[in-house]
Amino acid sequence: MGSRSQIEIMDTTLRDGEQTSGVAFATHEKLGIARYLLEELGVDRLEVASARVSEGEYDAVRSIAAWAQKKGMLDRVEVLGFVDGGRSIEWIKNAGCHVMNLLAKGSYRHVTEQLRKTPEQHIADIKESIAAAQKEGFEINLYLEDWSNGMIHSCDYVFQMVDVLKDSGIRRFMLPDTLGVLSPDEAFEYCKQMTDRYPDLHFDFHAHNDYDLAVANVFSAVKAGIHGIHATINGLGERAGNTPITSAIAVIHDKLKLKTNVRESKIYHISKLVETYSGVRIPNNKPIIGDNVFTQCAGVHADGDSKNNLYFNDLLPERFGRVREYALGKMSGKANIRKNLEALGINIDEASMLKVTQRIIELGDKKQLVTQEELPYIVSDVLKHDTNEQPIKIVNYSLSLTHGLRPVATVKIEIDGELYQQTAAGDGQYNAFTKALWKIYKQLNKPIPELLDYMVIIPPGGQTDALVHTTITWRFNDRVFKTHGLDPDQTEAAIKATVKMLNLIN
Repeated sequence: MGSRSQIEIMDTTLRDGEQTSGVAFATHEKLGIARYLLEELGVDRLEVASARVSEGEYDAVRSIAAWAQKKGMLDRVEVLGFVDGGRSIEWIKNAGCHVMNLLAKGSYRHVTEQLRKTPEQHIADIKESIAAAQKEGFEINLYLEDWSNGMIHSCDYVFQMVDVLKDSGIRRFMLPDTLGVLSPDEAFEYCKQMTDRYPDLHFDFHAHNDYDLAVANVFSAVKAGIHGIHATINGLGERAGNTPITSAIAVIHDKLKLKTNVRESKIYHISKLVETYSGVRIPNNKPIIGDNVFTQCAGVHADGDSKNNLYFNDLLPERFGRVREYALGKMSGKANIRKNLEALGINIDEASMLKVTQRIIELGDKKQLVTQEELPYIVSDVLKHDTNEQPIKIVNYSLSLTHGLRPVATVKIEIDGELYQQTAAGDGQYNAFTKALWKIYKQLNKPIPELLDYMVIIPPGGQTDALVHTTITWRFNDRVFKTHGLDPDQTEAAIKATVKMLNLIN
């Protein structure tokens, strides 16, 4: 097992990741995530649950196992089990799985102070559980819980355990930094001790991110000869979370020049799906998947990108199913603006460019960013002509808000030169507006998009003339996209974003 060119990836989003405070996936969400991780993203293995947790967990595992059985992937679905006299084995078997990740104590303190047993007694219990599981046809992987502290304080106990168990038919020995205490130097040293002492065994490394060192520790562990790593989508997990699969994959591919079966181009989609299901937002500056990480703000960077990609690195957004963007704000220069105009197919002369640059800098003092979608309107305003003639226009609308009554909206819209009008009540003014709008679309038998997310950014400082930046995420014909509205009034900004969407899908 010593030399390897490919690293095995085990995703534990559905087990360890669900221990994130406030996160509980529904059965259909777990199945959807599992299917995408195995079929699309291409992880090697999936840890989907802990045995004996709840009826809901049992039902979720049964649904995943039934699907995986049909797809010939059941051997890639794993469940955490315990040294509990065979109860975990029975639970996992009845749920339809046959790979158990058995949780054993990997440090002397855990054995003697938590279990109040001798190492010999605990090892005997583990062997009994392994034998019972193998009798049922199970494949066994063994977690050495608190292994990192075991190596720091009682490595003789760790070696004693592995010496006795290494010939017991265990497929993988899994080394968790349970409390996230390791530094990269320590991760390398302790993993190297394991791979040197047991060159024929398969070792996995399972990091936690308490010191924000999970990815660095994965780097060190793989460098030390580890054969597999555990990770979660978006770094979900208890306390500070687990290793984020996105950064771990990039480091393994780029810095260690090793292969995995993970398809990088599928990473962004599953990250956003898990963000939606978990309710845990991805930070804007999260490497690989954050909204801002492929956005250049400074004009000098855009200029450098135009001159032989001077500000590019190996983390090209296209690798991960994304595109590079050039933010427009008070730090923008002409190069940023020109990049955005080029993307929109708009060409203006140098004098006009100076005027547009000045306007964007002014807007940048009122709000953080101007988006590419807003740029044509700014150009139009500055140059006093419309560069973006739209076939769908809102001719008029009326919004009424009366205490004790539901808001009501009347909308008059022009579609390809024809006028249509409808009235509807809603839960809010914007909701009433869209209901009136969709009445018209149903009347015309036109398809209606799904609104996935609605975000409002109001610049700090409380200026009454500040622009409200509304971003709405839509799904239409299996395509997910965003439109933006810019206006001093929040509802008006949302309506502008909606009109942009209508013209995009028309």
